Amino acid sequence: MKFVSVAIDGPSGAGKSTVARAAAAKLGYVYVDTGAMYRTIGLAVCRKGVAGEDTEGIKSVLPGLRVGIAYENGAQHVLLNGEDVSSEIRTPEIAYYASRVSAVPEVREFLLSTQRDMAKNGNILMDGRDIGTVILPDAPVKIFLTASSESRAERRYKELIEKGQQVTMESVLHDINERDRQDMNRAIAPLRQAEDAVLLDTSALTLDESIEAVLRIIREKTEENK
Repeated sequence: MKFVSVAIDGPSGAGKSTVARAAAAKLGYVYVDTGAMYRTIGLAVCRKGVAGEDTEGIKSVLPGLRVGIAYENGAQHVLLNGEDVSSEIRTPEIAYYASRVSAVPEVREFLLSTQRDMAKNGNILMDGRDIGTVILPDAPVKIFLTASSESRAERRYKELIEKGQQVTMESVLHDINERDRQDMNRAIAPLRQAEDAVLLDTSALTLDESIEAVLRIIREKTEENK
């Protein structure tokens, strides 16, 4: 049986995880949030008191780490040495650490085999920054999901406020722009659209419209590749 792999890439705050998770559920695919895996390593580095700029310090943390993904009632839970850290990794501080650790080649290599193995065992929908370009370059369905920095910042701001975090719109927009700069200019696997990826700009779309657009692309591409 030939399994289908769907690669969704895009910048921070574009709603990849929310849209991808919903689309995977509707299709009955396994959803893999690779960004959460980098956030988990970022959390481990932060807990050790290692600075995000300390490459050697980041590398020194890796040997003692076990990063895993578990599913409960269809929901993905990210595990750090057996501890469910799904909530702890969703803060601006850990987002910063995730960006820093993802630029370290040894970190990417640490996770690469785990991520690729997931695609061998079933239909999956994986999202991140370099899924279609590096991790699953042969995926039959590739989508580059993006939105303007302003609309991404507005969405992230509302999300953080609902969680009770004290942030300003200006600070969130600054963080979004800084994350874009880091992700697009890093030496290892920079954020870019794969040549054969379908571009989907969700700036003017609702969440439901974004999900439907992704589903339509997946169905069309899957039909083309039969």
